[in-house]
Amino acid sequence: MVESTHLNAASTDGITELLQAWNRGDDGALEKLTPLVYEELYRAAKRCISRGRRGQTLQTTALINELYVKIIDLRRVSWQNRAHFFAVCARQMRRILVDFFRSGQYLKRGGGAERVSLDTSAVVSREARGDLLAIDEALNRLASVDGRKSQVVELRFFGGLSVKETAEVLKVSPETVMRDWKLAKAWLLGELRG
Repeated sequence: MVESTHLNAASTDGITELLQAWNRGDDGALEKLTPLVYEELYRAAKRCISRGRRGQTLQTTALINELYVKIIDLRRVSWQNRAHFFAVCARQMRRILVDFFRSGQYLKRGGGAERVSLDTSAVVSREARGDLLAIDEALNRLASVDGRKSQVVELRFFGGLSVKETAEVLKVSPETVMRDWKLAKAWLLGELRG
């Protein structure tokens, strides 16, 4: 199986064509698109969620389901290409997770209970709540200082995009992405340490 971050040009072009067909109102394109992007979205969601700890309550599948609802509601987005699609998905995953924690849903779903899961790496913990909200707030502060660096973190951290994909989305060189990534990580560490 080919890693989705290293999709060949035909697969990338196919996703772009389906996104553009969906833009034009072809609902059948969405049905064809879903299986092409599901695995990559699942891996990105799992990475976001797996940064949590034991006692976690939000499952990766639930995050993906919520993401699909949000994406389907984004009919006004003019999808440019595959990278743009995954960038929008990264932003939506960030919003879903932040909203989940801010609303207290993590507690309503048994956030205080220790649970055993067959897929323990695919859930969000109560302790992760503070981490994620702190990261979100720090990213918002970074965005007010340097929007592109904030976008680089969002795309790489929440979206799981590669350096090359991030460069494509932001229309900069991979070297610029790496420089922004390093500087943003250092800035965020300073912010999170207080």
